[in-house]
Amino acid sequence: MMKKIILSLLIVLLTAVGAHAQNAAGAKKVLDKAASIVGRKGGAYATFSLASPKYGNTQGTIAIKGNKFNARTGEAIIWFNGQTQWTYMKATDEVNVTTPTESQQAAMNPYKFITMYKSGFNLSMTTKGNSHVVHLTAINKKRNVQEMYITVNKKTSVPTEVKLRQGSNWTTLKITSFQAKDQADRVFVFNAKDFPNSEVIDLR
Repeated sequence: MMKKIILSLLIVLLTAVGAHAQNAAGAKKVLDKAASIVGRKGGAYATFSLASPKYGNTQGTIAIKGNKFNARTGEAIIWFNGQTQWTYMKATDEVNVTTPTESQQAAMNPYKFITMYKSGFNLSMTTKGNSHVVHLTAINKKRNVQEMYITVNKKTSVPTEVKLRQGSNWTTLKITSFQAKDQADRVFVFNAKDFPNSEVIDLR
């Protein structure tokens, strides 16, 4: 009798482990597809809104190309060329030059996940209406971004929302009007000639 109970428990456990592995594989497949669309070689463009206790609330447009992005809101313009970030603050007419962390990039670029999810996260997935919701949890508990929820439209494979947690703070990025649109590399680099009166402050 005891052997039968142990055998039954093992079958249940193995079935659960197998189901979890299939779910994780399915989640990766969804993100792989989303990343291939969003991360197309020529680039893309979308509108977004951001809500965060750390970064405030704003909305604007974003152009992306691989790991590069250019975000424009009513308060600021941000250029990121894959290494250096320039942030122009309209209120002060200043440009801050920084080397942003992974979490800082993710907080302004809803598509940062296309490179983040591939390593260092456990994946799982649920379904919500016409969307897949992929849940990512960081394996390394010291990682800046500890948790993410990425909502992906089932039909188009385009992400519509990204939520990420840093410490106890959640940042939510909602994405609309996605367009596969080629972007020139100069879009992601600050050009001082366009802002001749601005003060450039190097914070690197």
